[in-house]
Amino acid sequence: MAEYVEQTFVAIKPDAVKRGLVGEIISTFEDAGFKIQGMKMVQATDQLLEQHYEEHVDKPFYEGLAEYMQQGPIVAIVLEGVHAAENVRKIVGDTSAKDAHPSTIRGKYGHMSMEHADEEGRHYKNIIHASEPGEQEKEISIWFEEDELHEYVHTGEEEVR
Repeated sequence: MAEYVEQTFVAIKPDAVKRGLVGEIISTFEDAGFKIQGMKMVQATDQLLEQHYEEHVDKPFYEGLAEYMQQGPIVAIVLEGVHAAENVRKIVGDTSAKDAHPSTIRGKYGHMSMEHADEEGRHYKNIIHASEPGEQEKEISIWFEEDELHEYVHTGEEEVR
């Protein structure tokens, strides 16, 4: 694998699953040329979330975040592509849907602002998580076993071989 081709982790969060956006979101990544190497639906456990959000466990907002992430299943995905972590985050968009470009996943499907959530005393729901560059290997290992990831030749790869 060329050094610029990498894997990254994406979690389609419970609010997006409940809204029926899984197919649209996956299509967005496939349309951009990313290869799915692993995908599964998971009900997040306390232990899994504590590993994933270890830097936030002691923060005041963590309890609400964990509750939100356990409101339903999560679709966990490993994508592969050129500069995958950086490019997938561009496709996902700004953390705040209000600030996300309308062509991004959060800009297109986001329906709540952080300010509104704070004012209402609710946790901010932002549809999707994508690993920050440098964090993707750790996050993949938390959510996936090695035998759950699959190697195959993507059609786009056949064209350049």
